[in-house]
Amino acid sequence: MIGRAGQATGGPRRRGFGLSVPSQVLAVLCVMYLVLYVERVNIATIAPAMTADLGLTNAQFGLAVSAFSYPYALIQLFGGWISDRFGTRRTLLFCGALVTVATMLTGLVGGLASLFALRLALGFGEGFAFPSATRAIATWLPVSRWGFAQGITHAAARLGNALTPPLVVAVLTFASWRGAFVALGLFNLIWVALWFWVARDDPRSHPGMTPDDIAALPPVSTRSKTPPVRWWRLARRIAPVTAVDFCYGWTLWVFLTWLPSFFFKNFHLDLAHSALFSAGVLLGGVAGDAVGGLVSDRIYRATGNLQAARRNVIITGMLGAFVFLIPVVLTHDLTTVAICLSIAFFFSELVVAPIWAVPMDIAPDHAGAASGMMNFGFGLAGILSPLVFGAVLDLTGSWTAPFLASIALLLVGAGLSFFMRPDRPFDPGDA
Repeated sequence: MIGRAGQATGGPRRRGFGLSVPSQVLAVLCVMYLVLYVERVNIATIAPAMTADLGLTNAQFGLAVSAFSYPYALIQLFGGWISDRFGTRRTLLFCGALVTVATMLTGLVGGLASLFALRLALGFGEGFAFPSATRAIATWLPVSRWGFAQGITHAAARLGNALTPPLVVAVLTFASWRGAFVALGLFNLIWVALWFWVARDDPRSHPGMTPDDIAALPPVSTRSKTPPVRWWRLARRIAPVTAVDFCYGWTLWVFLTWLPSFFFKNFHLDLAHSALFSAGVLLGGVAGDAVGGLVSDRIYRATGNLQAARRNVIITGMLGAFVFLIPVVLTHDLTTVAICLSIAFFFSELVVAPIWAVPMDIAPDHAGAASGMMNFGFGLAGILSPLVFGAVLDLTGSWTAPFLASIALLLVGAGLSFFMRPDRPFDPGDA
């Protein structure tokens, strides 16, 4: 009977594109991360043309960009619970629909108010996405692959970052910046269709799952059996991770928001060359995300020590980024700055896979809620970082001062990482 069951589900319909069903889910999540980051950061490349057309200052543009993070940060506090409660399939389909509409309508903005409003809508749509994706990873993949999964999905996100500048410049050769938003919004429908095709809330209900696939599933409660969330107690356990994520997120938002403008205004490059240099820097993050996940999982398999597997990689990443951001504020040589930014971004992205794995380690039954609480730190950084960076840039006329804040926060984050305890599973009865 086992053989017939395996044959029934292990034949041609088990594999799509040569992948098992769990791997198909992971691949679609990678596409989702890539596309959502294209939608999130396309505004950075369009910024010079948009700000000139709409008459926005650096501070006003920073305010508009930060609008994304108001709902994004708020939703992190409960968005993961939504996916835990109602399932990742429906939650992510809702996200995809809203992101598509918000991106396309951005091409119709007439000034700061409408741009701010649509960035709010985009943040609302994306706010549910990554906690829900984390819940999906915790449901579909074994614990030994969690670090890899977080690394490869975020590597796809950074690939989206790197592809966005040249992609947007290419679109701008055929359309205005307004038309570019419409085209990029339609691009979002790719992953929505793929997710509708492959996803289920319970992996066991997928007809392509084999007995071996099911046996490898982690012991995470299905949503009908998930115990109630003890919100305050869980928040206290996740608070150190949230603080570290804020420090990391501040630097990431600097890269995502200001990099094309930095090359365009500080080095007086044209838009095409600014996009190419930005893409080169952001490619460093693709490698950093992948390496961070692989190294974290390897340390865990070799030692069985979650604290070492997660914390040590995070500290290495933050200290490495700290070291290589220092030359950026000490020299004006374009080649040196570009190389140092690339290496700094590589190191900062080592943080991503282990820090996203920590909430899954601590509270696998509440992976969506816990990862959302952690990602609140990133959302809060997204509110403050673009706004403060733009205001300081307008006030001083120099890129040095705002970069110094990122350098300082990297040290703070490295120190705070010692307070994370992924090796201690969450007990709702803890005081």
